[in-house]
Amino acid sequence: MSSPRVLRLAAPVRLLGVGALVVLLLGGCTSVRSNLGTADSPCYLALPAATRSVGTTSKLVGVHLTTLRAVARDSDLLADALHITSGSVDRACVFEFTGRFTNSSVLSPRGHAAGRFAVVVLTSPGNRLLGTVILNHSPFRFGHPHFG
Repeated sequence: MSSPRVLRLAAPVRLLGVGALVVLLLGGCTSVRSNLGTADSPCYLALPAATRSVGTTSKLVGVHLTTLRAVARDSDLLADALHITSGSVDRACVFEFTGRFTNSSVLSPRGHAAGRFAVVVLTSPGNRLLGTVILNHSPFRFGHPHFG
């Protein structure tokens, strides 16, 4: 038969072991992540620059990391407004905002003089503003990947 002292020590040791096991199992669920788990994560670092381009009263619709070649292939309107050629292969972050936009309210305006949508295109990396295209209709569906 075990002594009372051994029984008193065994319970805390077991409790400590169970606690350590729980911490190890949950550790993978709570580890720090450096991105959002999407291919577009690098563009979220460019969000402040994109917001400065259109002002803080606008609402972000979506963001996508793509290439200028894909923008030119998928949107003639953006390709023309930004003077993108099909040979351009630089990576770019494309942001779409909704609000009320005019040539005087955005940085580096392109497209219409006024409109409800603004598409901001920044280089990635570097966040150099290529232009803010003002449109009346949304050219994208950001709920699903649009560019390749």
